[in-house]
Amino acid sequence: MTDTIRPALGQPLADLSLVLDDLSITPAGRRRVVRVLVDRDLSFLAPSDTTSRVKPLTLDEVAEATRAVSDALDEGDLMGTQPYTLEVSSPGVDRPLQGHRAFRRNVGRLVAVVLESGDTLTGRITSVSADRVGLEVPAVKKAPARHHELALGAITSARVQVEFARKDDGPVGPTDERGDGEMDDDELDDDELDELEPDDDDMTDSNVADEAADDEETPDGH
Repeated sequence: MTDTIRPALGQPLADLSLVLDDLSITPAGRRRVVRVLVDRDLSFLAPSDTTSRVKPLTLDEVAEATRAVSDALDEGDLMGTQPYTLEVSSPGVDRPLQGHRAFRRNVGRLVAVVLESGDTLTGRITSVSADRVGLEVPAVKKAPARHHELALGAITSARVQVEFARKDDGPVGPTDERGDGEMDDDELDDDELDELEPDDDDMTDSNVADEAADDEETPDGH
């Protein structure tokens, strides 16, 4: 079923400058749970741009994606007659980084990486090219700060490290509504909070409530 749904979601999400990051369908009693992870499309970045930061998705953008996904599922009758719960979110900070796109979206973030050699490094991503990741490791005890250029293929696992006090150093990705690329302090706080949301929590409660109401009106629908 996921093979049918994936292509149906591509264009509606592309219209919102988003891409499908992951899709899963699991049974939950009478229902099925459709979990959709979406993220920002990176096509706006120039191929030579390896260092600019990418703005995380806001709750409003996730809400738009939820409506687009729901409409696509309904219009194509892709879920049949069995009721389902739709959960749409962006990848949380606890999601492992895999592949070029995941690393590129996290330029500027502190990450812990494990290399094929077994070594572990914790540092800030400074750049991501097609096959390499620049990592700035801070000074620790008597060891000075150092910069590593890591082959993407040599990284076996990586996770973003949560930083509660850090704020972005400058404009990243698409500009805000004013079009100047700058964000107010309260907007930055919202974005930081958005990134700390775990997978699948962004829209779950609202969808469950909506579908509970739908069940009362049309027991066979979703």
